[in-house]
Amino acid sequence: MSRQARQDTSPEVAVRKLLHAHGRRYRLHRPVPGMSRRTIDIAFPGPRVAVFVDGCFWHSCPQHATSPKANSSWWQQKLARNAQRDQETTRHLEGLGWQVLRFWEHEAPEEVAEKIARAVDVRSRPRKGTRRGT
Repeated sequence: MSRQARQDTSPEVAVRKLLHAHGRRYRLHRPVPGMSRRTIDIAFPGPRVAVFVDGCFWHSCPQHATSPKANSSWWQQKLARNAQRDQETTRHLEGLGWQVLRFWEHEAPEEVAEKIARAVDVRSRPRKGTRRGT
């Protein structure tokens, strides 16, 4: 399992390429503020949009999750803890004013990139009653 990619997975890279091709600039693997050893896969710090592209196995996808037969109780606890950590991270970031977007690795990169772009656009617009650049 040590050879499994933790970052820069194929689905993540595919989404990033689409975002970049459409002029979206982002930061990679940014630390989650106030939480050690946790990172945001794709971060848009200005509008505060955090994107996670979760692997089906490691994050217990409801459609594709599998559980190893060997040492099954250990794996069950491990995968449950991963899902719990995802929820904690999401709540923490939302408490700091971030919009958190989570996608599964099996989702179409084009659709994922489109949803991300829309969220960034909405959060980048100046709010009514505020002046930008002053």
